[in-house]
Amino acid sequence: MSIKEKIINYIQQNKEIDKKVLLEITKSANDYNALKSALVSNKFIDEEELLLFFSRELKIPFLDLKKYRIPAENKNLFSQEIAFKYAVVPICKIGTVLTLAISDPLDVIACDDIKIITGVDKVDLVLSRKEDILKSLKVLHGITEEISNVLEEDSFEEELSETSDGNDNLEDLISESKHPPIVRAIDMIIYSALKKRASDIHIEPYEDKLLVRYRVDGVLSDEFSFPKKNQRAVIARIKIISSLDITDSRLPQDGRFKVRFENREIDFRVSTLPTHFGEKFVLRVLDKDSLSAGLKNLGFSSQPLKLFSEAVKAPFGIILVTGPTGSGKSTTLYSIIKKINSPDKNIITIEDPVEYRLEGITQIQVNADIGLTFSAGLHSVLRQSPDIIMVGEIRDSETADIAIKASLTGEVILSTLHTNSAVGAITRLREMGTEAFLLGSSLVALTAQRLARKLCPKCKEKYKMDRGLLKRMKLESLLKDKEENYFYRSKGCSFCGHSGYYGRIAILEVILLDDKIREMVAGRKSEEEIIKYAKKFRSFNSLQNDGLLKCVDGITSIEEIIRVTTE
Repeated sequence: MSIKEKIINYIQQNKEIDKKVLLEITKSANDYNALKSALVSNKFIDEEELLLFFSRELKIPFLDLKKYRIPAENKNLFSQEIAFKYAVVPICKIGTVLTLAISDPLDVIACDDIKIITGVDKVDLVLSRKEDILKSLKVLHGITEEISNVLEEDSFEEELSETSDGNDNLEDLISESKHPPIVRAIDMIIYSALKKRASDIHIEPYEDKLLVRYRVDGVLSDEFSFPKKNQRAVIARIKIISSLDITDSRLPQDGRFKVRFENREIDFRVSTLPTHFGEKFVLRVLDKDSLSAGLKNLGFSSQPLKLFSEAVKAPFGIILVTGPTGSGKSTTLYSIIKKINSPDKNIITIEDPVEYRLEGITQIQVNADIGLTFSAGLHSVLRQSPDIIMVGEIRDSETADIAIKASLTGEVILSTLHTNSAVGAITRLREMGTEAFLLGSSLVALTAQRLARKLCPKCKEKYKMDRGLLKRMKLESLLKDKEENYFYRSKGCSFCGHSGYYGRIAILEVILLDDKIREMVAGRKSEEEIIKYAKKFRSFNSLQNDGLLKCVDGITSIEEIIRVTTE
C-alpha cells in the first residue's frame, strides 16, 4: 500500500469521511506538497497531524520548533539561499552526521543536495511545520521582525468601519493610513529594501496576512508579513504617497514617488493589481546613478563591448537588445542614450512606462487607452525631426515596419525584443511579417543579454572541478591557458546575507552585421548558418561562453551561468 493510500485510509477511519470524496480530492496530488494542500485546504486534517502521521509511518521524529532554539553557528552549515529554497533548518551536526528539520518528508532531492553541499556522510531528518521552519530560519539568519514590532507597539484593536454596501469608509481609511505605526512601517519597508539593494518590493495580500517580499540580485525572498487587519491601512498609505486613487480597488493603477537615500534621489514606480484577497503592489526601485556608470561598468566583457561601441557609432539603422524581462535591457538602452546624448542631437523615447527621467531628452509615455501606442507614437515622432529614437519594445508588426523604414531614412533606432538569443531577433521579426530584404538593409547590431549574480567578494573560494565534469560541460577549451581546472564558489556570509552572491553583472552576445550577414539575412539563411559565420569572421561569442569566461575569472559561478542561460 502506498503512503498516499495509507493517509487516505487513516483520514477515512478517524474523520468519518467518505473514501470516494477523499480519492476525488487527492487524485491529482502526486507529491507531498500537493497532497498536503488538498487535505489541509479541505480541512480533512491539519498540517501537524499530517506530519505526526508521517512520523509514525516513516519512523521520523516530530520536532516542535516553537519550543526549540537553533544555535546561531548552525547558519554557517549552508547558505541562507539553500535553507529557504528547500525550507530546511540545520538542527545540529555531530561528526559527519547532519540533522535537518524539514516539512516535506519525501523530499529526497533536498537531502541529497545538502549532503553534497555540506560534505557530510549522512543526513538525519526531523519533521516540523513549514511555518515554524520559516520563522526559525528568519531568526537564525537575522531577518528581523521590526515592522511587526512597530505595529504591535500601538496595535489596532478596532477594524476599519465599513459602509452598508461593504466599501471602505474613506475618512477612516485615510485616518488609519496616517497612524504613526503605519507610516513608520512603510518607511522601514522602503529603507530596509534600499539597504538590502532590492530592485523590487512586492506587497501581496493573502487570506490571513499581507506578505512583503524583496527581489535582491534577481531573486525573490520573503521578508516579513503584516497582520491581515492592517492590510487596508498599509495599502491606503502606499496609494497616498504614490498619488493613486485610494477609492478605486477594482482596476490596476500606476503611480510614482521619490525618496532621498544616502544623499541621492531614488525613484519608485508603483503598480497595483486587484486580486482575490485585495490589491497586490509592486514597487520598482529606479536608481539614476546606475545609468551614469557607463556601458563598461555594466560588466560587459572586452570583445562584446568593443562590438557594441562600434555599433553605437552607426549613422543610421536599428540596434536591438534582446532578452527576457529583468535581463537589464532597459538599463543598457538608457546607458547608450546617456553616452551619445549631446546638445546637437534630438533624442526622443517612446516607453511603457517611462522608467528613468533624463534631462535633455524628450520622453513619451505610451497610453493605449487614448490610442497612443508604440506604432502611433512612432508615426508622430518621425515628424519631429529626430536623430535618435528609442522604442521601448517592438511588440507588433506595425511598430516593426515603421521602425525599420524609419531607420532606412536616416534615423538611429534603439529598441528591445523578447527573444532568447541575438540572432533569434531575425526570426522574430520575420514572423511579424517584415520583409527579409528590409531586415538585411536596416539592422546594425543584434545583442542578447542576461544578468548573472556576482560571487560575494568576502566569502568566495577557489575549488578544483573534476576534469570529467568539465568535459561533459564542454568547458575544457576555456582552460587551455590555465595549468589547473580551478573555479570559484561562495559559502555565504553576513555580508551577502548568506546567499553567496553580491550584485549582478551583465553577460552579452553581439552580432555586428557586415555585408555578408546582411546578404544572409536577405537570403533567409538559417540562424545556425549566421551564427557559424559570425563566430568565424565577426568575433561572435555566445551568452554562455561569455558567462563561462567570467567564471574562469572568478566573477561568478558555473551554477549561476547555467541558471541564467538555460532558463
